[in-house]
Amino acid sequence: MRLKIILGIVLLIVTGTSGRRALAQTNGVEQEIRGLEQKMNDAYGKNDLPAYFSYYAADFVQWLPEGRTDLEKYKKDWTEYIKNGNQVQEVKLRDVTVRVSPSEDTAVFAYILYVKTKLADGKVTEEENQETDVWFKRQGEWKVVALHYSPVAKK
Repeated sequence: MRLKIILGIVLLIVTGTSGRRALAQTNGVEQEIRGLEQKMNDAYGKNDLPAYFSYYAADFVQWLPEGRTDLEKYKKDWTEYIKNGNQVQEVKLRDVTVRVSPSEDTAVFAYILYVKTKLADGKVTEEENQETDVWFKRQGEWKVVALHYSPVAKK
């Protein structure tokens, strides 16, 4: 009986230690994704298109209110929008939720994105959108493979 109790305690300690280690690793991935998201959105806010688009995978898919698009179309449309004189002036992230897969090669980053934009005609717009970015780690590098973007519901 004593042996069973000792083995049970050892099993609890080992299980608890490996669980804490897995949680610590997941928290490390979560922090990495939080950092990448901040850098990507900083580039977006600075209208630095080469830096901004460098975070997206070649097979990226995106859902916007206008419909589904891919990376090449998104690059073309957004580059044209900026070249026409529209400029993002401010970007803020809030209400962030991050989920990391058990294999630590997939992460989902969901948040509210505030964007202030000065349009070519001088008008300034302010928007809040719900965004979900799906990151895959491939060949040691994190890239956004899917994104869903929709306006925050009016209250």
